[in-house]
Amino acid sequence: MPIPTPFHARTAALNRSHQWREWAGYLSAAKFSATHEFEYYSVRSAAGIIDVSPLYKYEISGPDAERLVNRIITRDIRKAAVNQIFYSPWCDEEGKIIDDGTIARLGKDRFRITAADPCLRWFQDCGYGMNVQVEDVSTQLAALALQGPKSRELLKQVVKNADLDGLKYYHLAGGQIDNFPVTITRTGYTGDLGFELWISPQHAEKLWDVLLDKGHDYGITPFGLIALDMLRIEAGLLLIEVDYKSTFRAVIEDQKSSPFEVGLGWTVDLTDTDFIGKNALAEEKKRPSRWSLVGLDINWPSLEKAYAKIDLPPQVPGQASRDPKPIYKNGKQVGQATSITFSPILKKYIALASIDNRNVSMDDTVELEITVEYSRETAQAKIVKPQFFNPTRKRSTIR
Repeated sequence: MPIPTPFHARTAALNRSHQWREWAGYLSAAKFSATHEFEYYSVRSAAGIIDVSPLYKYEISGPDAERLVNRIITRDIRKAAVNQIFYSPWCDEEGKIIDDGTIARLGKDRFRITAADPCLRWFQDCGYGMNVQVEDVSTQLAALALQGPKSRELLKQVVKNADLDGLKYYHLAGGQIDNFPVTITRTGYTGDLGFELWISPQHAEKLWDVLLDKGHDYGITPFGLIALDMLRIEAGLLLIEVDYKSTFRAVIEDQKSSPFEVGLGWTVDLTDTDFIGKNALAEEKKRPSRWSLVGLDINWPSLEKAYAKIDLPPQVPGQASRDPKPIYKNGKQVGQATSITFSPILKKYIALASIDNRNVSMDDTVELEITVEYSRETAQAKIVKPQFFNPTRKRSTIR
């Protein structure tokens, strides 16, 4: 049975929809009111706040901490300065992804990794024989994500002893809110300007109250997982068990994916590292990978045409779909769309998809399977880069 997060007393009081989802064993609001649209727009136009405490959090420390992190992830953590954050997947011996997350360098020999799935046993096994400590601190840290173009302005009103104007993308800083310590990371899962706040659970409710109180003039709105799903698809951000399947959960080999196959080839550093899966990925890089993660820009007139056959306007879901849909070219299946949504801000029907490189390539036109009144039809779609929304404010600093 799902359990409450440290913020549950506050989120439950505001959740008028009474719709919840299970996230890593915790109760998470799906949406707070009758519709999620206002929550979505709050992030894209003002400031939105979401409880991200269910993320798994692990701290790795000790003389061999850097060595262990470099054995786990596909990037070279030696290139990260203290207070810098890397994003990376980690793989098995065959170069297939186990999970992905952020790696924050908290000190010379101290790191914090966030993960979607439990990874404690794996991290400990990887560190066998090393002088290192691996600790699950998931319940020791509560976390809120504050996202949107007004998020920095709002945070500056409540945070002391932190330079938020100069805090770079994927870096962290320490500060104080209402006299309790907070770690602020320039990270998020919306593709927008945003921050994540990490605190002791005992201060969770106070943090929520301070942000909601000071955020009133900045349009702050709590948002749930339905809006978050739409936001992350627009940003081209992957979701485990949807856009790829963890090697720990895969039933057959064909369900597994390498970083190259899901658009994360840029995270694979083969120069002077010795991570698990390196040999397999080095071999894969020598030849084209069969699969690629791409975006689909779905042709709206073709949707209208399919529905017009039965005298209906296009009927697309008002929220993101995680049900995979086949993709065809010349009558042959060449892939599948894994995450699909209508983007309110872009006014487009878009998707993240996995395609077979042997049959299609970038800018090709393909057919996406749709269902029209219980009948299988297709709509045209163009293969594009899997990042539909990428504002300059996401990475910008004030100075």
